[in-house]
Amino acid sequence: MKVALVVGRFYEDLAQRLVAGARETLAQAGVTDIDEFDVPGAYELPMAAKLAAESGRYAGVVCLGAVIRGETSHYDYVCGESARGIQDVQLQTGVPCSFGVLTVDNLPQALARSGGDKRNSGAHAAEAVLALLNIKQQLATAG
Repeated sequence: MKVALVVGRFYEDLAQRLVAGARETLAQAGVTDIDEFDVPGAYELPMAAKLAAESGRYAGVVCLGAVIRGETSHYDYVCGESARGIQDVQLQTGVPCSFGVLTVDNLPQALARSGGDKRNSGAHAAEAVLALLNIKQQLATAG
């Protein structure tokens, strides 16, 4: 099984933490054939996910990144559109795509959710793709 990671690199240190969590989770599941594609930020993730999904090379796509609230409404647009776009990609292509994008108010919250004391959203995004792939496989072999 081959999986793509698409990574918004606007917050590079957070992106690295999310990627590490996703890679560790995938490796624990026996998935080692992983390609990684970088984009500038979360807003570009849906297009990268679409390109990966439509290529026919990947069973699933793990989307990773971070958006930290600022002083303007830009945060709301980026969060909403990246989430909607990623959801649209998986529903249109049938290729599982997960939303491993931190949408937080500040850096401490982001650190806590990228392998800190709360959880690792990169690991959870990989788990989501694996769960969907499992369902897809069960349905393909049923009956």
